[in-house]
Amino acid sequence: MPEVVAPMPCQELVELVTAYLDGSLNAEDRERLDHHLTLCDACVEYIEQFRETIALTGHLHASDLAPEVQDELAHLFRGWRSG
Repeated sequence: MPEVVAPMPCQELVELVTAYLDGSLNAEDRERLDHHLTLCDACVEYIEQFRETIALTGHLHASDLAPEVQDELAHLFRGWRSG
């Protein structure tokens, strides 16, 4: 009997995308995420957009950004996590 993969909601995928793309996601969650991508075109597009953003930014470091931009990004990310 084939093993059943536990479903992964889109929100969980969004939370795990960085670990997925950098290869640090554990095997079980990677399998769940890969399975989700077979069912959800919106998340496939999200992953591709994320990959493109990484490719376009190259090796951007915090020191490459003006202090006010760093502050604004930190503010936005804090708001995103709590929202």
